[in-house]
Amino acid sequence: MLCVYGMLTGNLRAQVRTSSQTQGSTTSPESGVPLRFEMPKSHNPFNAYSPDSVPEPALANSARLLELIRDGKLYLSLKDAIDLALENNLDLAIARYNLPIADTDILRTRAGGFFRGVNTGVVQGTPGGGVGGFGTGAPGAGAGGTSSGAGGAGAGASGLVQSTLGTGTAVSSYDPAVTASIGAEHQTTPLANLKIYGVPSLQLNTGQTTFGYLQAFATGTSVSFQFNNNRQSTNSPFLFLSPATSSMFRFTIQQELLAGFGFGPNLRYLRIARNNKKISDIAFKDQVIATVTQIENIYWDLVSAYEQTQVNEQSSAFAQQTLDNARKQLKLESIPEIDVMRAEAELSKRDQDLTIARTSLLLQETLMKNAVTKNLSDPLLEAMPVIPTESMQTDQTQATSQIQDLIAQALLHRPELAETDVDLVNRQISRKAARNALLPSLSLVGFYGGSGLAGPLNPLCQGCTSSVPVDFAGALGNTFNNTSPDYYIGLNLNIPIRNRVAKADQFRSELEYRQAELRREQLKKQVRIEVRNAQYALEQTGARVDAARKARDLAQRTFDITKKEQELGAGSSNQTLTAQRDLSLAELDLVSARTIHEKAKVELDRATGATLEHNGIQIQDALNGTVGTASP
Repeated sequence: MLCVYGMLTGNLRAQVRTSSQTQGSTTSPESGVPLRFEMPKSHNPFNAYSPDSVPEPALANSARLLELIRDGKLYLSLKDAIDLALENNLDLAIARYNLPIADTDILRTRAGGFFRGVNTGVVQGTPGGGVGGFGTGAPGAGAGGTSSGAGGAGAGASGLVQSTLGTGTAVSSYDPAVTASIGAEHQTTPLANLKIYGVPSLQLNTGQTTFGYLQAFATGTSVSFQFNNNRQSTNSPFLFLSPATSSMFRFTIQQELLAGFGFGPNLRYLRIARNNKKISDIAFKDQVIATVTQIENIYWDLVSAYEQTQVNEQSSAFAQQTLDNARKQLKLESIPEIDVMRAEAELSKRDQDLTIARTSLLLQETLMKNAVTKNLSDPLLEAMPVIPTESMQTDQTQATSQIQDLIAQALLHRPELAETDVDLVNRQISRKAARNALLPSLSLVGFYGGSGLAGPLNPLCQGCTSSVPVDFAGALGNTFNNTSPDYYIGLNLNIPIRNRVAKADQFRSELEYRQAELRREQLKKQVRIEVRNAQYALEQTGARVDAARKARDLAQRTFDITKKEQELGAGSSNQTLTAQRDLSLAELDLVSARTIHEKAKVELDRATGATLEHNGIQIQDALNGTVGTASP
């Protein structure tokens, strides 16, 4: 046993070391568990043109697992199971990626890009505890079961229904763009008339260089700068300059005055993306609550299976002892052979019940190990028994708070309601942008520019004179010295007749906002019903525990009396065996009642949003994937 335990711990330590080495600065040195992912940042301007990579997920189990293994068995308290799940559960690991994904939306909307939305669904790929097809309760959504949430498209009857979230005027890119081009061209053009250029075939050699800069701002302003240079030589004797050099620039500014004016419509993508980030954080909290709730249910299922196995083992052992005594009495001819046959039949039935209980326990152990580990690739870990260190000893049902207090707590702490509040803020932003988009497009446009010309006289041109500079420096100087200015100021107006597209979007945004308000009220009603149902279930299961305890106590007294009667010779072994069977059934019923009662308390915590508080869970620990050790 010690050899097997040493091999197992050695393999686990190797996994932890490998994870810590491969993740580098993105992992906790104590556990090798990845910390919260963040968008890469760099002050290098060329970094914008190189791809960023995300490290591979750390698939080694946390070091905490080693601390809980003793003598080849995994000993778990409820807190241990929750802490391991916060560090290793893959549902949480998958949901953690939604946080940096939301950060990418903030990055792209800062540049004027459209947001892509965030995932707000709960990942339910861990089986057990009433989720994923095992146990009781609603089935899970399966691995990767995130849904398109705030800022995304909703599912429609025949595909995707596009929401008006983010509707409004077009938003230009806030990232400046630089354009440049350089080139040379040789062109030969046959001519039919020598009087125009003086040659039968005109040859032009042109070199051109252009430079441009364009940027938009959140006020609805856009600026651009263009700078062009041209050098051209020719074989025509009629052109004064050869080569002729020209240069020009133009600075243009445009300001929207109606539709698209101001920070409201132009920063709506960024504001919605930031709100979506808040929704993503709230959704992660919802994921933690769902996962912890599931872990608690799996743990109590494990405790139930463990205690049921113990009850069945005691029952089978008593039946075996009864059979042994009956065989001895048969040899002494003190009982008929049929009593022995009855004892054998009873033992066979109880052995069958014990086999079922043991296999159910093995399944619950597997579900628990799957829920609190990242991988079960080690066969020793997969086969390791799990021993729960807590038992269900609810002797008296505890009184719960007043229903109105519970409902008020739920309305304050349920993540779904907080998500809905932020979503309504996003829709209000879209409503204002849609109203702005109804206005005509009116923009103030102005530009200023200049040009310059230079070049030597064409040697083929007889009697030509020129006053322009002969080199490019002269042309460039004249371009910017205001000797040849070019300026303009004006208004551009665009009035869409009937304006049906913008009108439909604006009215739809109003409808969707009112619809979202109703959904929020519907969710509040649903929360109220869930809280009441959870409290009623807690009261009902408490009453069941009380009844099961009384039935167990009565069965215990009946068994004690029957056993004493048998010892005094007044009763038969069959009667005692029957009384012990009734006692085992009563104990099993009590275990089931206590399990359901514990799950009812777990559900009440979930319904009121108190799961994290009652379990002492810090959301930052769940974000980091590392649970700190509490100070003594």
